[in-house]
Amino acid sequence: MRFIKFAILAAATWVAGHGPLGAAEFTYNEATNKEIAKKLGIPVYFAVPDSAHVPLPRTIDTSDRLIDFKHPDANGNSAGIGLRLVIAKRSGFAKRMAKSGLLQTGDILLTFRPEWGGAGTYPNLQMGVSHAGVAYVKDGAVYHLDNPMDAEHLGPKLKGDFTGDHYRTLNFIHVIRPRGLTEAERNNIRAWATMFSSGAKRIYPKQISFNSDYNAPKYSPGKPLNFVKNVAKSALGHKDVEPVDMFCSEFVWSILALRKCDPKTTADAFNGAGVPACVDPAMTPMKATGNYISRRSASSHAGLADGPLLVIDAMKLPKEGRNSLLRDVFVENPVKLAKMSSGHRDLAQSLQPKFAPLERYYRAAAEGGFRRIEAFFLGNAFRWAIPDNYSPTSYLINTLLPPDNKTRTMDYVVTIMFDG
Repeated sequence: MRFIKFAILAAATWVAGHGPLGAAEFTYNEATNKEIAKKLGIPVYFAVPDSAHVPLPRTIDTSDRLIDFKHPDANGNSAGIGLRLVIAKRSGFAKRMAKSGLLQTGDILLTFRPEWGGAGTYPNLQMGVSHAGVAYVKDGAVYHLDNPMDAEHLGPKLKGDFTGDHYRTLNFIHVIRPRGLTEAERNNIRAWATMFSSGAKRIYPKQISFNSDYNAPKYSPGKPLNFVKNVAKSALGHKDVEPVDMFCSEFVWSILALRKCDPKTTADAFNGAGVPACVDPAMTPMKATGNYISRRSASSHAGLADGPLLVIDAMKLPKEGRNSLLRDVFVENPVKLAKMSSGHRDLAQSLQPKFAPLERYYRAAAEGGFRRIEAFFLGNAFRWAIPDNYSPTSYLINTLLPPDNKTRTMDYVVTIMFDG
């Protein structure tokens, strides 16, 4: 009897000291790290530095394995280049993620394809990211909203319950969290997402269709966000909706821009001629190239093509090692290129010859000193040629800015790695 009492007391003490049974922590293990590195097979610039991370509780209530992965090409580097991996079973995934808090309303879900790594300049600049959706928590489970609003992405019943072919066959998801979301804003995002989910058949593709041209955003600097207004009117069931076609990350950007609009109290505001004051971008669309590397100021910004450059810069490598990695970004590998979908593969091959000036920009920006002038002019040429945009990768790129940067509005949370 004394033994039983002692055992109960010991168990209670362990729970009090370590959290609830089943609590897990992100841990590093050398053998596991080697195994993960082999499975991922990604270049170092497909990972992120520790400075990109959102703070998380030390212990997390989940039965999924939590792995602190450090890329072998940067293991020991002070920047901590790697990924926070959640090794998750698909069964019960949505409820476990909601309970753990690892996925929250307003989080951005980025489709991550490690097999793109080293395939060529285009997939390298995209850091393996091909699609964006937005998450919301309802009735104790995580759901998602995507464009296209079809069965492939939202599932057979268009519920956004991870049963569509896109998510059912997907092996990796990056989770990005907008900074500073209030509970009221999360409630608004949930309300908008719920309306889109219930009205998907009515809305798609008649009012909101899919735009496959990622180089043709609706956003134009200094112009009213009428396309966001039309997105809201579609959800609200208005009849006078001007049809709009949007790519996936543009739709996510629009939903997040509605976070301060309560559909119940601001619905009438969308009847007027102008754009309601509650519409507010959660992230400024990016130019083709940024100026952080050359200026290093608290207000410097990142660019759409800057992802690998920012990761490599964070490593603070000697010149030879740095330049070797920068060259790798622009090398095409036909074997790896063949692993991409035909659409992405054709796009990558068509763009590859046009990237020579961008490689010079990378080298000049990383070199610094007098070469900053060269980097400015090279980058400026790209900025004129490519419209301000919000590609799926742009949300991840934003997290690569220093934590105190004024234009950083996103944090990296985790990478989901499905295992069965």
